[in-house]
Amino acid sequence: MTKPHWAQLKDNELLQMRICHLGLGIEGTELEERIRTLHEELAQKNLVFRPLVYLADEWFTPDEEITIGIPFYLAHPRLIKLEETMMLEAEGSTPEWCMRLLRHEAGHAIAHAYRLPHKKEWKKIFGDPSKPYDPETYKPRPYSQSYVVNLQNWYAQSHPEEDFAETFAVWLNPSSDWRHYYKGWKALRKLDYIDRLMKKIGKHSRSKIKNTKICEASRLRQKLQTYYQRKRALYQEEYPDFFDADLKRIFTDTPPHTTNEKASKFIAKRRQTLIKILSKWARAKKYTINKLLKNFMHRCAHLNLHLAISEEETMLQMTVYLTTLTTNYLHTGKFKKLP
Repeated sequence: MTKPHWAQLKDNELLQMRICHLGLGIEGTELEERIRTLHEELAQKNLVFRPLVYLADEWFTPDEEITIGIPFYLAHPRLIKLEETMMLEAEGSTPEWCMRLLRHEAGHAIAHAYRLPHKKEWKKIFGDPSKPYDPETYKPRPYSQSYVVNLQNWYAQSHPEEDFAETFAVWLNPSSDWRHYYKGWKALRKLDYIDRLMKKIGKHSRSKIKNTKICEASRLRQKLQTYYQRKRALYQEEYPDFFDADLKRIFTDTPPHTTNEKASKFIAKRRQTLIKILSKWARAKKYTINKLLKNFMHRCAHLNLHLAISEEETMLQMTVYLTTLTTNYLHTGKFKKLP
């Protein structure tokens, strides 16, 4: 496969390219094989439904549509690298991660195709689909056995329609062994329902539904620079003054500690480790966590803060503090002052 000319460009040059001029497609990429795998999994479950998958600006299945949008950056390794540089992660960049997302979106698509949320039993099992939806501030219960786990952060708990999509994804996954894994869980009732429902509707075609491509990559005229400016703005947070008092409780600006390592340098050295820890246990994006830590580094330098205790104890205090902050962020969508 011939490398596109822009694959050799530096980041600042590549960011000036318009998305529609990248000439991206699914054919011949790793995405093609993953979509084929999705279709094979649907066939193994005796489902005739095959959602149309296309390159878009993000992962999504539009309301009432049966098409699946995949972020365009997954169509080329150079764009994945740029995404990781700009956002610190590229959602769906590994084969397993991509398949989990594809199965999830296929759940939404099949629900739309057969108007499943309108069914009385569906509502009884998954809940009211008209429930307000705010995926940024739902309050997950990590140990609940009423929901399956497919994507991170207990996403099934965010809304009844997400609950269905996550349950469908687990049911569809040929390696999930869901009957054994979820034995004794309330979630097993949902899986059994989907198993019965798919056997009932599986051979009924919904070909009359129009395949609409929303935000198709080949039509996006914005430059990559604009795309990332807008995307970063979604995860940008304003950091209020109360952080200064919190940081002074962990670090110090008083003698004789002012000869110790600077707090800003300490955070800088451990920033990647903290990002890895917090992104695993909290739902905040890596970009958001990174911005928070950069703010901490700036404030520590401005306040001339230094280590007051050992590095190990300081790391523990920072981890506990940041975990509490990001947990509150998970629940409220904002970084809040701690008691």
